[in-house]
Amino acid sequence: MIKFIGEYNAKVDDKGRVVFPSAFKNIMSRENDLRFVIKKDIFSDCLEMYTFPEWERQSEEVKSKLNFFNKDHAAFWREYMRDRAIVEPDTRIGRISIPKKLLDSIDVNKDIVFSGNDFKIEIWAKEKFEDSGISNEDYLKIAGELSQER
Repeated sequence: MIKFIGEYNAKVDDKGRVVFPSAFKNIMSRENDLRFVIKKDIFSDCLEMYTFPEWERQSEEVKSKLNFFNKDHAAFWREYMRDRAIVEPDTRIGRISIPKKLLDSIDVNKDIVFSGNDFKIEIWAKEKFEDSGISNEDYLKIAGELSQER
């Protein structure tokens, strides 16, 4: 499984095009599927970007928990699949096009941050990324709680 680590700044042009970080592109072998699925994060003002195989794995996991003869489950699945985009870096400079609707959903103007988050990449408006961290106190508290769970 591919692991994305690091933060990279980029600029979005008026058509929603941005150069995908070469550090992320370089860790993917040429044999890999270079397509990504982009969606809005449920909890934060960022976009999540998954390799296509990781997206398939997660979607199948969610789908396995649903009964499509249940109206609420069917409505949940419809909403789960809404506002998704498949992107693939072009072979020349690695540029991707992110739909305006998705960029607008996180208030992107020009500057964004690609943040490697292990199995996914988060895409943030730069200002929001800088404000998204938690305090060191909260971080240590959660770390302590997690250490107690084992």
